[in-house]
Amino acid sequence: MLNVAFALPKHRGLRVLCLGAHSDDIEIGCGGTLLRLLAERDDVEVCWAVLGSSGERDVEAMEGAAHFLAGANKKDVIVEHFKTSYFPWVGDRIKDFFEGLKERTSPDLIFTHYRDDRHQDHRLISDLTWSTYRNHLILEYEVMKYDGDLGSPNLFVALDEATCRRKADLLIDVFKSQRDKDWFTPDAFLALARLRGIEAKAPDGYAEGFYCRKVVV
Repeated sequence: MLNVAFALPKHRGLRVLCLGAHSDDIEIGCGGTLLRLLAERDDVEVCWAVLGSSGERDVEAMEGAAHFLAGANKKDVIVEHFKTSYFPWVGDRIKDFFEGLKERTSPDLIFTHYRDDRHQDHRLISDLTWSTYRNHLILEYEVMKYDGDLGSPNLFVALDEATCRRKADLLIDVFKSQRDKDWFTPDAFLALARLRGIEAKAPDGYAEGFYCRKVVV
């Protein structure tokens, strides 16, 4: 399997944009990748945007970002309050947010939702990511749920077991409001990472999977 690396201008670090519909989506979808990336590089600038949050989940969103971005050189955390589960019906307002975001950051790498995710909020964020950032490397992450909409990723980031366990522990510690969901458990997060690690033939047996639709090498 061929490994590839980022080719960046020498005068600056890597700019990353993380997009999530809800306050735990980014952490679930690409939290391990971010922990690895920030452990290996000291030049990463991250813009982190959560679109739908309220009340207790505002606190969780900020706390999650603080933990997962602890190693970032620079970080810009945005928490918006669009009504969850209603994104397609307030899409014009969310589109306006994306237009403003485009002026705020020009990333090298974007993490966003999988376009075939069955949650309507997730799909809209994915669609708006692609319509806003048309010449960028976009990796779509996956979020397990009742819908059974996991697909077959075509790009993998290998992780070690310690990183996957740290991700799982942080999710449980930070997102107390989600503990009643029967899929929101450490063993579920580790199981998916182990499955993706098998598919990627990862050295330590764990990975996160992404959908990469366009890449130039």
